Amino acid sequence: MTMDPFKKVQLGNTGISVPRLGLGTAPLSGSVMGDGLYGGTAHDVAVTVMNRAQELGISYVDTAPLYGEGRAEARVGHSSYASADRDSFVISTKIGRVLNPVPGGVTPDDDPDGIGQLTAVNSWTRDDVHRSIEESLKRLNLDSVEIIYVHDPDVEAYGEEQALNEAFPALIELREQGVIKAIGCGMNEWQMPLKFIRRFDLDLILLAGRYTLLDHSGLAEFLPECVERDVKITIGGPYNSGILARDLSKPVTFNYEQASDDLVDQARKLTQICNAYGVDLKAAALQFVLAHPAVATAVPGAQSIAELEQNIAMVQQEIPAAVWNDMRAAGLIPDNAPTPD
Repeated sequence: MTMDPFKKVQLGNTGISVPRLGLGTAPLSGSVMGDGLYGGTAHDVAVTVMNRAQELGISYVDTAPLYGEGRAEARVGHSSYASADRDSFVISTKIGRVLNPVPGGVTPDDDPDGIGQLTAVNSWTRDDVHRSIEESLKRLNLDSVEIIYVHDPDVEAYGEEQALNEAFPALIELREQGVIKAIGCGMNEWQMPLKFIRRFDLDLILLAGRYTLLDHSGLAEFLPECVERDVKITIGGPYNSGILARDLSKPVTFNYEQASDDLVDQARKLTQICNAYGVDLKAAALQFVLAHPAVATAVPGAQSIAELEQNIAMVQQEIPAAVWNDMRAAGLIPDNAPTPD
């Protein structure tokens, strides 16, 4: 069978829904020179990719102040999303970093993104929640966003405490006031999000890299509790930052660092099974995560129109059941991991 990348999934009682496939904007960030987070792209290329995504019907875009230190958000604000019917798409951004001007840095006049040179400071305080959202809206050129994630509160020793005592309570108030519709956290681990969903009524967790074809660490404890609590999952980093999407004859990354030999070997074994059935590994990577009942959507990045269109095609590619059976038999995916029907 095939999957529909544009099929919508309701997010609890938030009143919003997201498609199975969204667009992650971290790779569409970049400096004035074009070298941004995870590689990054230049302004014009990024805006062109976003315009094509909107044209193709990608109706969920995820971004953050951290991505290119404001540039990913600004590029959304320069794209056709900013002028589209506001009911035609859902956007999420994040709090956890506030952006300050760099003294003597590039000015907005010399910057195609129009934001000048900014630097990120980690903060999850109530005041900075409000400041961050206000500044994000300006960069996005929008009056509202639907989803706010608490971003990476594990990167500082004080982050978890600030998130628990200030950020989440502030976001809950904003949700109750109707300013935003859904709240959650976006992280590269599942342990802290598990604490958060047990303490707060959260709608959506952006889980980056911890439930993929290669890393199943979120499967046993975290995802079942999300199902039980009706907390939906956005999958970030479905290709584990490159290893599941790149030529394995060259150095590849896992978790944004050079992949270890054992992970490359595991990816090669997955690739061999896919190749035996004429299936692309990227298709298996996307469809594997989307098969879990907790998962609402996946937001792979794209640095070109070709990559964007390929992500859509990967969700639509037909994958024989034998692929998943062979992966289980080889011990490459857990026996209890859901796979597409």
